[in-house]
Amino acid sequence: MSLESDTGQAVPAATSHTLHHQVWPKRLPHSITPPATSLWHNLAVSALRFPDKPALVFFNRVLSYAEVMRQAERLAATLHSLGVRSGDRVLLNMQNCPQWVVAHFAILRANAVVVPVNPMNRAEELKHYIIDPDVKVAITAADLAAELAKANAQLAPGERLSHMVVTHYSDAFDLAGEGEGDAAMPPAWHEWLGTRHALPALAGGSVMDWADATSGRALEAGELPPHTATPQDLAVLPYTSGTTGLPKGCMHTHASIMHNAVASCLWGGSTFENVTLSVVPMFHITGMVSVMHASIYGSATMVIMPRWDRELAGRLISRWRVTHWTNIPTMVIDLLASPNFAAFDLTSLVYIGGGGAAMPQAVAQRLWEQYGLRFAEGYGLTETAAPSHSNPYDATKQQCLGVPFMSCDARVIDPLTLKEVPQGEQGEIIMSGPQVFQGYWKRPDATEQAFIELDGKRFFRSGDLGRMDEQGYFFITDRLKRMINASGFKVWPAEVEALMFKHPAIQEACIISTRDAYRGETVKAVVVLRPAAKGNTNEEDIISWCRDNMAAYKYPRVVQFVDALPKSGSGKVMWRALQEAEQRGP
Repeated sequence: MSLESDTGQAVPAATSHTLHHQVWPKRLPHSITPPATSLWHNLAVSALRFPDKPALVFFNRVLSYAEVMRQAERLAATLHSLGVRSGDRVLLNMQNCPQWVVAHFAILRANAVVVPVNPMNRAEELKHYIIDPDVKVAITAADLAAELAKANAQLAPGERLSHMVVTHYSDAFDLAGEGEGDAAMPPAWHEWLGTRHALPALAGGSVMDWADATSGRALEAGELPPHTATPQDLAVLPYTSGTTGLPKGCMHTHASIMHNAVASCLWGGSTFENVTLSVVPMFHITGMVSVMHASIYGSATMVIMPRWDRELAGRLISRWRVTHWTNIPTMVIDLLASPNFAAFDLTSLVYIGGGGAAMPQAVAQRLWEQYGLRFAEGYGLTETAAPSHSNPYDATKQQCLGVPFMSCDARVIDPLTLKEVPQGEQGEIIMSGPQVFQGYWKRPDATEQAFIELDGKRFFRSGDLGRMDEQGYFFITDRLKRMINASGFKVWPAEVEALMFKHPAIQEACIISTRDAYRGETVKAVVVLRPAAKGNTNEEDIISWCRDNMAAYKYPRVVQFVDALPKSGSGKVMWRALQEAEQRGP
């Protein structure tokens, strides 16, 4: 087999590892050499180049690059005054807002490590994110502070937080000026975003308000340390769950995050005039790297949404002439279904894509036929700093992960023999490249199991089954890992089960997925009640308790009581049998 070059001459056939080069964007190199600096320098350089340019837009407030850097330096000095030193982990827990960006870069400026946490987590879940990374300082939003303080109070004195910095969302916009107009918040958000909460007490520690933390007093007192972080230093410790046990921290250096931030800019055809809609959660690796870090590196303007609302999104895209929008496909589906859709102006969009769930073919076709927009699906994991695969924007395939991302070597192997399988055959997807994490925090055993060596390279085992076609595009076919994908949020059954076992009425529980018209799939709990609870506990009791004790995307929406769970000869719950029965239906 041979291919023809642009001149019509035959060229050697591609190997299985370079098949995708035939569809690779001609304007881009296959791999890049990212800047040999820390992530902090990306903000510093953008602020130096474009001090007055809008960096962050939040309802009726615009923050310039110079102002974002000024606030970040002030907060970094405060963190240093609170005892944060090089390599220390600092917890960051809030919805998308300017303070999230400021706090993230302040932690990096202080030579420390960001521990981003899902703001939907409840006290029982939050305890792990304090204990495991040995966090002593947390930065959180006022509506979440009480839950974090509750978690902290349940810990032993030596495990507790020492300090908590608390912000109100309205610290970043003018509540009095919030009214009509394109940037007006949804009426249902006024109480949530506008309420001024009383700061909670912190057991064994102190609480500081955002205004005090960014006042500049610590900076004036000389508390800002020299910035010494290098590309090889730890920058971010996002947590990911797995098939067993508690969530594990993924060790990402400045270099691994930097690579995908720069690569995302290049892949999306970015310029300094980019305007990005930042609605994918920034605590999530995609929102953090492909949106926030890519935008700051590229000196773009970020239009921030704290949560999804289709009417607000439509108005913001129209008002700010948004050019780039990374999202979860359910957001696009929802926006297209708006009764006001005809009033929105999407003509400024030049790049729209995302992942977390497959984009329905009919919706992707409508985007292309009516608006000339190709939805570029991508694929990645927390362990790969977001994209390890992405569709070239001018050569997209629907229902497809895309081709290996810049600098990434991806293969398909037999999960048992660990040998590479022929092109077209199903196997486990593995990746190697500068965007791959260093390993799991405090979990050398899990790190060892997650990697293999092939052709002298260190490859990460994704746990996802897939295949590669004749052009080098990858497709998911199944999951090795037991994971539920609810609107792009990954739900790990073992984690939900561990929390459910704390309910006094539950003897056993098995989590499986069930079909959901909007979320694609959602969480179902098959439960065996304790004898004393039978007749006294109903399905809604279990759901209500789960809602109070775990994140909103995670708790079971459906509960089924059974007398016993199916088990193997060794006593293991046969979750796959329950899952297959659910898929067959009644």
